[in-house]
Amino acid sequence: MDWGNVTAEDLVDALREVDWSTPPRPLSEFFSRFTFPRSSAKWNSRLKCNLYYYRTNYFIMITLILGLGFIRRPVAILAALLTALSIAFLNDSFAGTFSEKLTRTVRQFSPHLAAKMRPPLTPVIRGRPSAKRFIHICGRPRWVFVLIFSSVSFVLWYVSCGLLTVLWALAVGLLATILHATETEFYSMNCIGCRASCYGLGGSCCICC
Repeated sequence: MDWGNVTAEDLVDALREVDWSTPPRPLSEFFSRFTFPRSSAKWNSRLKCNLYYYRTNYFIMITLILGLGFIRRPVAILAALLTALSIAFLNDSFAGTFSEKLTRTVRQFSPHLAAKMRPPLTPVIRGRPSAKRFIHICGRPRWVFVLIFSSVSFVLWYVSCGLLTVLWALAVGLLATILHATETEFYSMNCIGCRASCYGLGGSCCICC
Protein backbone atom coordinates (compact mmCIF):
# COMPACT_ATOMS: atom_id res chain seq x y z
CA MET A 1 0.00 0.00 0.00
CA ASP A 2 1.04 3.62 -0.49
CA TRP A 3 1.78 4.90 3.00
CA GLY A 4 2.23 8.38 1.62
CA ASN A 5 -1.55 8.60 1.24
CA VAL A 6 -2.18 7.52 4.84
CA THR A 7 -2.96 10.57 6.97
CA ALA A 8 -1.89 10.99 10.59
CA GLU A 9 -5.54 10.66 11.61
CA ASP A 10 -5.82 7.33 9.76
CA LEU A 11 -2.67 6.08 11.48
CA VAL A 12 -3.93 7.09 14.94
CA ASP A 13 -7.29 5.40 14.31
CA ALA A 14 -5.55 2.23 13.11
CA LEU A 15 -3.28 2.15 16.17
CA ARG A 16 -6.31 2.62 18.39
CA GLU A 17 -8.25 -0.24 16.80
CA VAL A 18 -5.47 -2.75 16.05
CA ASP A 19 -4.75 -5.70 18.33
CA TRP A 20 -1.75 -4.88 20.54
CA SER A 21 -1.53 -8.38 22.02
CA THR A 22 0.68 -9.56 19.16
CA PRO A 23 4.29 -10.26 20.25
CA PRO A 24 7.02 -7.77 19.31
CA ARG A 25 9.04 -8.25 16.16
CA PRO A 26 12.33 -10.20 16.54
CA LEU A 27 15.38 -8.15 17.48
CA SER A 28 17.20 -9.46 14.40
CA GLU A 29 14.53 -7.80 12.28
CA PHE A 30 14.12 -4.74 14.51
CA PHE A 31 17.83 -3.84 14.25
CA SER A 32 18.43 -4.54 10.57
CA ARG A 33 18.43 -2.70 7.24
CA PHE A 34 19.29 0.82 8.41
CA THR A 35 19.32 3.26 5.50
CA PHE A 36 18.69 6.98 5.15
CA PRO A 37 15.50 7.92 3.21
CA ARG A 38 16.23 9.44 -0.18
CA SER A 39 13.48 12.07 -0.07
CA SER A 40 10.98 13.68 2.28
CA ALA A 41 8.19 11.61 0.71
CA LYS A 42 10.11 8.39 1.43
CA TRP A 43 10.79 9.60 4.97
CA ASN A 44 7.11 10.33 5.57
CA SER A 45 6.02 6.97 4.16
CA ARG A 46 8.66 4.98 6.05
CA LEU A 47 7.94 6.73 9.35
CA LYS A 48 4.22 5.89 9.28
CA CYS A 49 4.86 2.36 8.05
CA ASN A 50 7.36 1.53 10.79
CA LEU A 51 5.32 3.20 13.54
CA TYR A 52 2.47 0.86 12.67
CA TYR A 53 4.49 -2.27 12.00
CA TYR A 54 6.84 -2.03 15.01
CA ARG A 55 4.25 -0.52 17.38
CA THR A 56 4.74 -3.17 20.08
CA ASN A 57 8.54 -2.84 19.96
CA TYR A 58 8.34 0.93 20.35
CA PHE A 59 5.89 0.67 23.25
CA ILE A 60 8.21 -1.75 25.07
CA MET A 61 11.26 0.40 24.31
CA ILE A 62 9.68 3.57 25.71
CA THR A 63 8.46 1.67 28.79
CA LEU A 64 11.98 0.30 29.42
CA ILE A 65 13.52 3.77 29.06
CA LEU A 66 11.02 5.13 31.57
CA GLY A 67 11.79 2.23 33.90
CA LEU A 68 15.54 2.87 33.71
CA GLY A 69 14.95 6.55 34.43
CA PHE A 70 13.10 5.70 37.64
CA ILE A 71 15.00 2.62 38.79
CA ARG A 72 15.71 4.31 42.15
CA ARG A 73 12.19 5.68 42.55
CA PRO A 74 9.61 2.92 43.03
CA VAL A 75 6.74 5.41 43.28
CA ALA A 76 7.69 6.87 39.92
CA ILE A 77 7.82 3.36 38.41
CA LEU A 78 4.27 2.78 39.62
CA ALA A 79 3.27 6.12 38.12
CA ALA A 80 4.84 5.11 34.80
CA LEU A 81 2.93 1.81 34.81
CA LEU A 82 -0.37 3.57 35.51
CA THR A 83 0.36 6.10 32.76
CA ALA A 84 1.12 3.31 30.29
CA LEU A 85 -2.07 1.52 31.33
CA SER A 86 -4.20 4.63 30.90
CA ILE A 87 -2.75 5.09 27.40
CA ALA A 88 -3.32 1.40 26.60
CA PHE A 89 -7.00 1.80 27.55
CA LEU A 90 -7.37 4.07 24.50
CA ASN A 91 -6.86 1.00 22.29
CA ASP A 92 -10.17 -0.76 21.62
CA SER A 93 -8.71 -4.26 21.57
CA PHE A 94 -6.77 -3.84 24.83
CA ALA A 95 -9.72 -2.24 26.63
CA GLY A 96 -12.06 -5.06 25.58
CA THR A 97 -9.59 -7.81 26.48
CA PHE A 98 -8.77 -6.22 29.85
CA SER A 99 -12.46 -5.88 30.72
CA GLU A 100 -13.23 -9.45 29.67
CA LYS A 101 -10.36 -11.01 31.65
CA LEU A 102 -11.06 -8.94 34.75
CA THR A 103 -14.76 -9.79 34.64
CA ARG A 104 -13.92 -13.48 34.20
CA THR A 105 -11.63 -13.36 37.25
CA VAL A 106 -14.23 -11.59 39.39
CA ARG A 107 -16.87 -14.14 38.33
CA GLN A 108 -14.92 -16.88 40.10
CA PHE A 109 -15.40 -15.09 43.43
CA SER A 110 -18.61 -13.09 42.96
CA PRO A 111 -20.91 -13.93 40.04
CA HIS A 112 -23.34 -11.20 41.14
CA LEU A 113 -20.65 -8.51 40.93
CA ALA A 114 -19.40 -9.89 37.60
CA ALA A 115 -22.93 -9.56 36.18
CA LYS A 116 -22.85 -5.84 37.00
CA MET A 117 -19.52 -5.51 35.18
CA ARG A 118 -20.97 -6.60 31.84
CA PRO A 119 -21.05 -3.91 29.14
CA PRO A 120 -24.48 -2.54 28.19
CA LEU A 121 -26.20 -3.95 25.15
CA THR A 122 -25.54 -2.27 21.81
CA PRO A 123 -28.52 -0.06 20.88
CA VAL A 124 -30.59 -1.27 17.94
CA ILE A 125 -31.93 1.26 15.44
CA ARG A 126 -34.51 0.09 12.88
CA GLY A 127 -33.63 -3.54 13.45
CA ARG A 128 -29.88 -3.00 13.05
CA PRO A 129 -27.15 -2.49 15.66
CA SER A 130 -26.06 1.11 15.98
CA ALA A 131 -22.91 1.88 14.00
CA LYS A 132 -21.73 4.09 16.86
CA ARG A 133 -19.70 1.86 19.13
CA PHE A 134 -18.90 2.86 22.68
CA ILE A 135 -16.16 0.97 24.50
CA HIS A 136 -16.88 -0.01 28.10
CA ILE A 137 -14.53 -1.40 30.75
CA CYS A 138 -16.17 -3.42 33.51
CA GLY A 139 -19.54 -1.96 32.62
CA ARG A 140 -18.36 1.65 32.78
CA PRO A 141 -17.44 4.01 29.92
CA ARG A 142 -13.79 3.78 28.96
CA TRP A 143 -13.10 7.45 29.69
CA VAL A 144 -13.87 6.86 33.39
CA PHE A 145 -10.95 4.44 33.71
CA VAL A 146 -8.66 6.63 31.61
CA LEU A 147 -9.46 9.64 33.81
CA ILE A 148 -9.00 7.73 37.08
CA PHE A 149 -5.69 6.09 36.10
CA SER A 150 -4.36 9.33 34.61
CA SER A 151 -5.27 11.32 37.73
CA VAL A 152 -3.67 8.78 40.08
CA SER A 153 -0.53 8.61 37.95
CA PHE A 154 -0.27 12.43 37.91
CA VAL A 155 -0.48 12.52 41.72
CA LEU A 156 2.23 9.86 41.95
CA TRP A 157 4.41 11.80 39.51
CA TYR A 158 4.02 14.87 41.70
CA VAL A 159 4.73 13.00 44.94
CA SER A 160 7.84 11.29 43.53
CA CYS A 161 9.17 14.62 42.20
CA GLY A 162 9.87 12.84 38.93
CA LEU A 163 8.13 15.14 36.46
CA LEU A 164 11.40 16.49 35.07
CA THR A 165 12.84 12.99 34.86
CA VAL A 166 9.82 11.65 33.01
CA LEU A 167 10.02 14.51 30.52
CA TRP A 168 13.64 13.63 29.78
CA ALA A 169 12.85 9.91 29.59
CA LEU A 170 9.91 10.51 27.26
CA ALA A 171 12.01 12.82 25.10
CA VAL A 172 14.73 10.17 24.79
CA GLY A 173 12.17 7.42 24.12
CA LEU A 174 10.31 9.41 21.48
CA LEU A 175 13.56 10.54 19.83
CA ALA A 176 14.82 6.93 19.70
CA THR A 177 11.49 5.83 18.22
CA ILE A 178 11.51 8.50 15.51
CA LEU A 179 15.16 7.83 14.62
CA HIS A 180 14.58 4.09 14.36
CA ALA A 181 11.37 4.50 12.34
CA THR A 182 13.19 6.90 10.03
CA GLU A 183 16.34 4.85 9.48
CA THR A 184 14.85 1.34 9.30
CA GLU A 185 14.04 0.08 5.82
CA PHE A 186 11.07 -2.25 6.18
CA TYR A 187 10.66 -5.31 4.00
CA SER A 188 8.25 -8.08 4.88
CA MET A 189 9.59 -11.38 3.56
CA ASN A 190 6.21 -13.00 4.14
CA CYS A 191 3.47 -11.43 2.01
CA ILE A 192 0.74 -12.91 4.18
CA GLY A 193 2.27 -11.47 7.33
CA CYS A 194 2.64 -8.12 5.62
CA ARG A 195 -1.01 -8.09 4.65
CA ALA A 196 -1.97 -8.95 8.21
CA SER A 197 0.13 -6.12 9.62
CA CYS A 198 -1.37 -3.58 7.23
CA TYR A 199 -4.95 -4.88 7.40
CA GLY A 200 -6.06 -2.16 9.80
CA LEU A 201 -5.25 0.45 7.18
CA GLY A 202 -6.86 -1.45 4.33
CA GLY A 203 -3.58 -2.26 2.63
CA SER A 204 -1.99 -5.22 0.94
CA CYS A 205 1.74 -5.84 0.82
CA CYS A 206 3.68 -2.79 1.91
CA ILE A 207 7.30 -1.89 1.19
CA CYS A 208 8.66 1.24 2.83
CA CYS A 209 11.90 1.88 1.00
